[in-house]
Amino acid sequence: MLSSSSPTYTEQQPGINLDSIRQDTLGCHDKIYLNSAGASLMPQPVVQIMRDYLNQEEQLGGYAVEQLRTNDIQDLYTELAQLLRCQPRNIAYTNSSTESFAKALSAIPFKSNNCIVTTNDDYISNQIAFLALQKRLGLQIWRADNLENGDIDLNHFEQLVQQHQPALVAITHIPTNSGLVQQVEEVGKICRHYGIWYLLDACQSVGQMEVYPEEIGCDFLTASGRKFLRGPRNTGFLYVSDRVLQAGLEPLFIDRRGAEWTTFDGYQIQDNGKRFEYQEISGSLAGLTEAIRYANKIGIANIAAYNQTLRERLRENLSAQQGLELLDKGSRLSNLVTFRLPGVALETIVNTLKSNQVVYTVSYKNFALIDFTKKGVDWAIRFSPHYFNTLGEMDNVSDIVARINR
Repeated sequence: MLSSSSPTYTEQQPGINLDSIRQDTLGCHDKIYLNSAGASLMPQPVVQIMRDYLNQEEQLGGYAVEQLRTNDIQDLYTELAQLLRCQPRNIAYTNSSTESFAKALSAIPFKSNNCIVTTNDDYISNQIAFLALQKRLGLQIWRADNLENGDIDLNHFEQLVQQHQPALVAITHIPTNSGLVQQVEEVGKICRHYGIWYLLDACQSVGQMEVYPEEIGCDFLTASGRKFLRGPRNTGFLYVSDRVLQAGLEPLFIDRRGAEWTTFDGYQIQDNGKRFEYQEISGSLAGLTEAIRYANKIGIANIAAYNQTLRERLRENLSAQQGLELLDKGSRLSNLVTFRLPGVALETIVNTLKSNQVVYTVSYKNFALIDFTKKGVDWAIRFSPHYFNTLGEMDNVSDIVARINR
């Protein structure tokens, strides 16, 4: 059974009114929700604005509502620019982080003798996309080594860049299977020095911590709405740098939102990030806008600070349990906490967590083939707390795991 105690820590966490946040989060009261790295819980204002949008579409039709909400739609770019410390012109709305990533990849003018430099810890869908490009275009894929502590071996990374002059460097900020936070700023410095296009998958970091692409030095940054941003599914965005815009990079497939048909045989792309967008607009965009506005009102620095408090409590509790193996490596760790209990069947863990109303994820070996092969594991339990969780919940779920581990 869940404990009814939810200690208030708002005085210790500037900017975090935990009572108000939990009142807005209806799904957090009857369970311990630890899957924000998968699909987080939407706040009530996000749900309400989507209902209002859908009700309008029921009465007026989609095109009419889009025209009525022109200013509201523009708010997405303003709110994202505030969150990322960039300009609205650098933002494109998409239906997912995967769509953003594919559009960015398609904008790189690859040739058959080109290569991509990446890491062992990139997201499964990204790795498959690289392999598909290899299969179709003959691109080479080079993966930088890891240091013993799990970080990227930056010396090896730079050697690969220097030796192979890749058409693209692409890495994942936080892998889906691990709490590792990769050294994205250092990679950005290397890419700038050698003039290499740099694509960053920030799907698991935006909304969880402070992420500022201009400070990182990336040319493209992709993210999803449904994870730590607490928005709806089928939403995402793509950040594109001024360098990309000025170079005239464009996606392989463009529709009328991204370009103007100017002559029988010619078109003119948008001079901003919208060149990467498709025409379709729906209530999901309104929901994403409200989710980002919600985060901005709290302040991403405040969210990041409280997330660190949650993360440290959970890791401290779990690391104290004899026999439990925390799997996350790296000099900097995130709110993705992965572990296993050697000698305890996965089915036993799954059934016990489910019966105690704990929502979490199991990561399997094929999600992270290289990393899990190195670690010698076939699966891991992944907890991903977020700022609507309490320290009391971190203690409660740790106690539940301890009972499984006896």
